[in-house]
Amino acid sequence: MKKIATFNINGVKARLPRLLEWLEETRPSVACLQEIKSQDEGFPIAEFEKIGYHGIWHGQKGFNGVAILADGEKPVEIQRGLEGEPEDDHSRYLEADVFGLRVVCIYLPNGNPVPGPKFDYKLRWMERLRRRMAAIRAEEVPAIITGDYNVIPTDQDIWSPSAMAADALMQPESRDAYFRLLGDGWTDAVATHNPRGGMWTFWDYQAGAWQRDHGFRIDHALLSPELADRLHACGIDKAYRGREKASDHTPVWVQLRD
Repeated sequence: MKKIATFNINGVKARLPRLLEWLEETRPSVACLQEIKSQDEGFPIAEFEKIGYHGIWHGQKGFNGVAILADGEKPVEIQRGLEGEPEDDHSRYLEADVFGLRVVCIYLPNGNPVPGPKFDYKLRWMERLRRRMAAIRAEEVPAIITGDYNVIPTDQDIWSPSAMAADALMQPESRDAYFRLLGDGWTDAVATHNPRGGMWTFWDYQAGAWQRDHGFRIDHALLSPELADRLHACGIDKAYRGREKASDHTPVWVQLRD
C-alpha cells in the first residue's frame, strides 16, 4: 500500500515542529505541501532528510509555494508551473513521478474579492489546470492531483452554506470549474468515500471556528481512472488542527493498493 497525503502547512518554517511530528507519526509515502511561504534556498530540506524524506519544492518569498516529499525516494520532477500565462510567477504547481505514480501538488488561487481580477485569475488558473490534467490523463499513468483547491464543491462541504455564500470558494463559477474536472474522469476520493459530506479540512483562526467546528472542505485528492481503481481508504487527520501552533488546514490522505 502507498499512502499519499496533502497538507497546507501555512508556513513551513513556522510549523516545522508540527510538520515533522505529523510525518513521523503518520508516515505517508508521499506528502504534498502547500503555502510553504519560503524561497527555494530557505526550504528546510535537511530537517526532512534527517527523518528519511527526500523532496522537491517550488518556493516563493512570503506566500504560496508547493513541495513534494517522499519517504526514502527522491521525486523526479516533471513540471513546475502551468502553461498558458507566461507572466504568472506564482509558485502554485509542482508535478513529479515517484513510486510509479504521477503526483501533482497544487495550491489553487483563492480568488477573493468577487468580482475582480483575482477571481478572474482563479478561473483562468482552473482552466489551465484542466488542460494539464487532460494531458496527464492522455498518458494513462496512475495519477493523483492533490492539494488546496480553494473550492468548496457542494453545500455538504461546509458547516453553513450561507456563511460563505459571497466568497470566491463557493461561487457557481468556481464549483462549475471543479466539477468539469470530475466530468473529465477524475475521482474526488474523499467525496466518494463520504457521500454525505460533513468532512472539513479547514477551520479559520478567527471567531472560534475550530472550537465550534465551523469548517469546510477545500483540500482535495483527485485520482485518475487508473488510480481510482486502487483506492483502498482515505481520511482527514483532523486532530492535528487542534495542536499548538497548528496550521489552519489539516492533512488529507488516500491509501492506494499496489
